[in-house]
Amino acid sequence: MASQVASPSASLHTTSSSTTLSTPALSPSSPTQLSPDDLELLAKLEEQNRLLETDSKSLRSVNGSRRNSGSSLVSSSSASSNLSHLEEDSWILWGRIVNEWEDVRKKKEKQVKELVRKGIPHHFRAIVWQLLCSAQSMPIKDQYSELLKMTSPCEKLIRRDIARTYPEHDFFKEKDSLGQEVLFNVMKAYSLVDREVGYCQGSAFIVGLLLMQMPEEEAFCVFVKLMQDYRLRELFKPSMAELGLCMYQFECMIQEHLPELYVHFQSQSFHTSMYASSWFLTIFLTTFPLPIATRIFDIFMSEGLEIVFRVGLALLQMNQAELLQLDMEGMLQHFQKVIPHQFDSGPEKLIQASYQVKYNAKKMKKLEKEYTTIKTKEMEEQVEIKRLRTENRLLKQRIETLEKHKCSSRYSEDFVLQLEKELVQARLSEAESHCALKEMQDKVLEMEKRNSSLPDEENVARLQEELIAVKLREAEALMGLKELRQQVKDLEEHWQRHLARTTGRWKDPPRKNTVNELQDELMTVRLREAETQAELKETKQRMMEMETQNQINSNHLRRAEQEVTNLQGKVQYLSAQNKGLLAQLNEAKRRQAEIECKSKEEVMAVRLREADRIAAVAELQQHIAELEIQKEEGKIQGQLNKSDSNQYIRELKDQIAELHHEIKCLKGQRGFSDQPTFDGIHIVNHFTGDDESFHSSDEDFITNSIQESGVTFHLHSRTGQMALDHTVVDSSDSDTEERALQTENSDQRVSKQRRMESYSTTV
Repeated sequence: MASQVASPSASLHTTSSSTTLSTPALSPSSPTQLSPDDLELLAKLEEQNRLLETDSKSLRSVNGSRRNSGSSLVSSSSASSNLSHLEEDSWILWGRIVNEWEDVRKKKEKQVKELVRKGIPHHFRAIVWQLLCSAQSMPIKDQYSELLKMTSPCEKLIRRDIARTYPEHDFFKEKDSLGQEVLFNVMKAYSLVDREVGYCQGSAFIVGLLLMQMPEEEAFCVFVKLMQDYRLRELFKPSMAELGLCMYQFECMIQEHLPELYVHFQSQSFHTSMYASSWFLTIFLTTFPLPIATRIFDIFMSEGLEIVFRVGLALLQMNQAELLQLDMEGMLQHFQKVIPHQFDSGPEKLIQASYQVKYNAKKMKKLEKEYTTIKTKEMEEQVEIKRLRTENRLLKQRIETLEKHKCSSRYSEDFVLQLEKELVQARLSEAESHCALKEMQDKVLEMEKRNSSLPDEENVARLQEELIAVKLREAEALMGLKELRQQVKDLEEHWQRHLARTTGRWKDPPRKNTVNELQDELMTVRLREAETQAELKETKQRMMEMETQNQINSNHLRRAEQEVTNLQGKVQYLSAQNKGLLAQLNEAKRRQAEIECKSKEEVMAVRLREADRIAAVAELQQHIAELEIQKEEGKIQGQLNKSDSNQYIRELKDQIAELHHEIKCLKGQRGFSDQPTFDGIHIVNHFTGDDESFHSSDEDFITNSIQESGVTFHLHSRTGQMALDHTVVDSSDSDTEERALQTENSDQRVSKQRRMESYSTTV
């Protein structure tokens, strides 16, 4: 089976009298060399080691070296036969993940996270950690041996703190042991690579955990990756600004999820950094035992610092009741002694509780911006304070200087005058600088105005092309002018020679005179040729000027056409926009008309309902008036027969009370309605002396009520008088008394009717 050198912990404590069953660490450089047979063998070896750990009760030692005798090997081999199928499947699954890491990481990232949360098998932990942080092939690994040969300024600090790192662990507890040596090497190498961070005490615990799982070169590469990509470098910087941010975010989470505990912490002045700073700096390695801390570190390698926030808040939720009962010292003792041993049975409960915590990444980003703003303001305030302190120090120095020279009045006066001159000069220079600044601002504004008035880039490019063409034509014209000047100069030379020849022509023989004539003709031809060339050049120059002017005009025309096109486009856009606005206006008018129609219909409906209510009220009031008349008549008649009239009066009063109640209900409904009143509706009911108009359908109701009570009245439509039925009234009464009573009754009813004639209802 392909393997690499195991971690230093796999070769510790080997003696001649005992045999050590060691399992080789998997190299990240050869993850594809594992076959299914190799994975099965690794699973069996892992189960054997697990059983040996159980027998020896050495769960805290994860250094990879386990001792067993011949009998223990026999017992372990028999125990390996009881290996559960679930663990076998887990080993096979992790083997496939390692062999096909690239595809699995891209396609099944969520499944990998779930498996990591359940725990990485011990012998896969080294390779999986390197794969999770992409540290399996780093160029800095080749520089490790060279870094060890160099000298670091942090060596003394590293040596001092090594003995404090895992002091109870077998791999690190002995002085100058292999564990302390490799831990020193890794910390020294990193302090040389990152000189800004150098060395920080909390980082040694992380490096120590890495050395328990893998060789020092690989641990160095993983630590470099963690510092670069997992925010650890910012945590370990001398300013520790990132740690302050983490404390601020964690405190805001406590305030949101555990407000009572947050108030208790504030009342006790129990700051977050007093208990949570080590959680972030060491990823709980100094808080929990190694098995639990290693499980949390598995998730940290996969998900980053989010697990620290989750586990921290879960711890506070689970211990909230106890913490609320303690003061500051009691809470410190609780965090140091109680919480580390709450999960000795296993970390499953803690991990499950941590993933029930609500963690909002967007809110954490928002809190980061708030913290940055707060820190920026604090820095500005510090700068201002520093400036004020400097000014204060200078003023103190000036005061001391003045006090020293106070004894000499003359020197003091001279010194004061000098200071006044310096002040005047300073003010003058300040005024000049202000004037210069104002002038520069005015120039800047002027330049901006000029730049805004300049044409755009396309027009500038065209103008540059035109200028180049004009310069080319000018150069051609200059060349032509130069050639003409040269020709004129040549002609002048020929002319001078011609004059020199012609001065003594009369003395020459005839043959020579013929030659001179030919030369004269040649000179004439040359002059004509020069004139022709001059005319030709002039014509070309004019033609070039015309072409230039034509090109300039065409450019002007093209620019004008472009401006016209742009204006037409703007006009079309504005017309389209105007059409859209008109359409919107028409639509708004249509909707307004519809709303007005609906409102008118609603108003009419409300008016009709109001008219119906008013009519009902008028009818009830009329009914009440009739009942009151009936009551008066009943009183008169009751004088004749008191035994029946009392019953009749009571019934009439009850009916009147009921009618009053109905009127009040109708008036209440009318008063509570939110509809407006309508002055245009008038309902008037007049009661006249006409007997037929006085009797209505309500009269039948009253008559029936009277009949039910045992008293019968007859309303006469013409005379308006009321007579007793002979079934009720005693026939022994005299006719004289009856006529007198009827006369008195009729007089009262007539007066009542006259009062009712003036009754009217207007709404």
